Amino acid sequence: MSQNANPILEAPPTKPDSSQGFANIFFSVLIPVLILNKGSKYGLTPIQSLVIALTFPLMFGLYSLIKEKKMNYIALLGLLNVLSSGVLTVLALGGIWFAIKEAVFPLLIGVFVYFSSFTTKPFFQSMFLNPAAFDVKRLWESLDSLEKKSQFAVTMKKATQGLSLSFLLSAILNFFLAFVIFKPLPEQLTETEKQDLLNMQLSQMTMYSFVVIMIPILIVVSAVLYMAFKKTTQITGLKLEDLMVK
Repeated sequence: MSQNANPILEAPPTKPDSSQGFANIFFSVLIPVLILNKGSKYGLTPIQSLVIALTFPLMFGLYSLIKEKKMNYIALLGLLNVLSSGVLTVLALGGIWFAIKEAVFPLLIGVFVYFSSFTTKPFFQSMFLNPAAFDVKRLWESLDSLEKKSQFAVTMKKATQGLSLSFLLSAILNFFLAFVIFKPLPEQLTETEKQDLLNMQLSQMTMYSFVVIMIPILIVVSAVLYMAFKKTTQITGLKLEDLMVK
């Protein structure tokens, strides 16, 4: 596909968007996962943990829908992830089911991210060009020719596709790590013992994922960020500090 075949990108919002940035992932994914993993330590039953965990992506998604008048797809995926994890926990299912679930979630996000690169609002632009951190108005004004707009569109497209590869890597690593950790639950155990064993496996998954999964992903994402912002400064003629909100 030639550069001219890329869609003209939508101008980024000049005001912070509730569905942008890491707050989205924090409320839609991280907090619910911690509640599911640690709820039993605070006397919560699996169903209570599931209900509380579901509240965060549900309320954050509804907030985005009401305020921004649009669907928050990260919150929706977070809701589905929490729901699937919770159901598997409540039913005390382990083994291959958790391995599949741990791989499917980042894979779905990766597919969503990849296909967004062909739209007028690539995921990289939506996630990282946050007006709370970047002077997006100045950035957009610096794209004062069709050639610059086209080059910037290609940069956002490639950066978004690079991010999608990080989710594919996450899916692969998640599957193998979960396959090793989540062993089938012995049938002779009581329901309480099964829940305790499953909670221990969930804690192990959370602990080891920071090393086995997060470090490789951070390396990939850092490389994508570096290349994207380096290319952006070349296109606009501005230094990175010129684009930062002061």
